[in-house]
Amino acid sequence: MLYTIIKGNTYQDSIVLMLLSQKLSAMEGVNKASVMMGTPANKDIFKGSGLGTPELKDASANDIVIVIDTDDESKVDEVDQAVETELAGGSGSDDSQKSSEAHNWKRALELANNPNLALISIPGTYAAMEAENALRNGLHVFMFSDNVPKEDEVRLKELAHEKGLFVMGPDCGTGIIHSVPLAFTNTVAQGDIGVVGASGTGIQEVTTIVDRMGKGVTNAIGTGGRDLSTEVGAITMLDSIKALNQDPKVKVITVISKPPAKEVQEKVESVLRSIDKPVVALFLGAKPEYQEDAIYHAYTLEEAAVASVQLSNGETVDFKPSTIEGLSVDFDANQKGIKAYYSGGTLASEAAMMIRHSLGEEEVKDEGFTYKSTSHEVIDLGDDMYTQGKPHPMIDPEKRIEKLETSADSEDTAVIMLDNVIGYGSHADMASELAPTIKRITDKAKSEERSLVVLATVVGTDKDAQGYDKQRQILEEAGAVLCDTNDQMVRTAIELVGGKVEQPILETKNFDKGSEDLSVDEKMMSLISNNPSVINIGLKSFTEAVENSGAEVVQFNWRPVAGGDEKLMKVLQFLNNYEGENV
Repeated sequence: MLYTIIKGNTYQDSIVLMLLSQKLSAMEGVNKASVMMGTPANKDIFKGSGLGTPELKDASANDIVIVIDTDDESKVDEVDQAVETELAGGSGSDDSQKSSEAHNWKRALELANNPNLALISIPGTYAAMEAENALRNGLHVFMFSDNVPKEDEVRLKELAHEKGLFVMGPDCGTGIIHSVPLAFTNTVAQGDIGVVGASGTGIQEVTTIVDRMGKGVTNAIGTGGRDLSTEVGAITMLDSIKALNQDPKVKVITVISKPPAKEVQEKVESVLRSIDKPVVALFLGAKPEYQEDAIYHAYTLEEAAVASVQLSNGETVDFKPSTIEGLSVDFDANQKGIKAYYSGGTLASEAAMMIRHSLGEEEVKDEGFTYKSTSHEVIDLGDDMYTQGKPHPMIDPEKRIEKLETSADSEDTAVIMLDNVIGYGSHADMASELAPTIKRITDKAKSEERSLVVLATVVGTDKDAQGYDKQRQILEEAGAVLCDTNDQMVRTAIELVGGKVEQPILETKNFDKGSEDLSVDEKMMSLISNNPSVINIGLKSFTEAVENSGAEVVQFNWRPVAGGDEKLMKVLQFLNNYEGENV
């Protein structure tokens, strides 16, 4: 039976509520529980997941709604008490913490010490309005929020460029500013490699490999995945490249993106050819067609990381891809399939590219798959279609456990691939969550005298809280074969099913040196050259990560005004900006 609890005028971030839903659903006697804000979109999710109740119509966008499916009515009070306890803990009870928290822009700016960066992780419906407030107050913007209309992104980035400010995002999952971690990122060493990327886990894979090779990064500037689209025109990437070029600490500039629009790529490459520092460029998804004297064009993320380190060391790039050798397998004739279940979208894209280029099977277009053919499938479980009303797979193992079990029972499965992305924002011990299922399916395959290989890779460093070596050990003891990088894992999988990844061998092509204006605003240089002073609007875990790195941060406990009515909020925004006052 379904029961509904509505907590009026009590705003919480969606990720916090998703994690709370997970805890409540695990309670004994609770079949399922879901906790979300009472927005129209969330009400549709409740109904779509079989948790629609008549009481939903009474909830507003500022109300927390809990729907419980239980056969024991006494569990409702138990759930209610658990929610109260969780929310009380999440709001912070000691006075010292409250003194550094704000509930509006005026108070946040009063509490902050010369703030220069707003970190925004509120629902995308409202994120653009708060980003504009930040820009008008002279702050750079890091926008973790997604589902922001592209026209808002263009408008905000044009405004930021005019003011000499960065807008990183929307949907920017990863950033490192002067060694300060922003959102989902890893603890990596300081060094002389500057990174700018339009992909979150792509930045994580490259920077963690760099760290494990004994080098480090100055900054890793995320741009958001749409920055290199025709409409946006690479505004953030171009400003970031110019800033890294002006930074005397940067010896090598590394650029990571999926293939952009042709005219945008030409614009980016023209700027890259204008600078004197060595450059590594990776437009992931397309095979590079040539090399250049000053720009090394990489094919994979590992190659980009290795090339960056070798150039930083003053060496000639010499990337030698590797595979795990000596694996003993005896696949049945119908075992031809590679099944890959990723939490990192860029890693999934890399796997799809390598399989597409190497195995030659006709691709089947199917929504929800990064790559699908007769035998193989690659899925980014962090895609929006898998995360509606659910936590991201870097946090929640449920969907990957389900995929592990179903694919292991499929007669055509030969190899299963998994990533484990650790670091800030990720699950505290994902390896221990996945390990029992890995052991169960590998033991079952052995008992049936059937070969089944589970390959895994951990994206992280020995400085990450989860422990890089510990996570690898847990997965290995469960029966997984551990690979050092995604590149190595995918190459190994492809060789196990009889294919081979051909590393591009490229001739050097000469271009005229560019003549672009490389000047950059001093406010951009100040951001990447010093610890930022942050106003964090949204997830409190992001505040903790910034605090732990030694930077200053004020927590802005945001909630939608005007009852969450977007049109009315925009009217108030216009009036406040017109009068020159802070919201």
